[in-house]
Amino acid sequence: MAITTIQLDEKVKGRLDLLKMHHRETYNELISRMILGASAKIVNRESLIATIEILSDPKTMRDIAGALEEYQKGKGKTLEKIEEEIRL
Repeated sequence: MAITTIQLDEKVKGRLDLLKMHHRETYNELISRMILGASAKIVNRESLIATIEILSDPKTMRDIAGALEEYQKGKGKTLEKIEEEIRL
């Protein structure tokens, strides 16, 4: 496998950082995921099955609705707050 270097300005790099699934995801992994996601013909079968399972489970859907309601009332924490608390 050939390795190459690309140049990005800081603004683009910052935006890519926000799109990472986790802080250890490489830019190669991120860009590959974005390319796959951009193709309308590619459907992640496992993700689709998981989504159907969640939507089919009344208890899970009630839990999600309750959590969203609590968050809207200000009872939740943002991802940024949790990251700050655990010092990520």
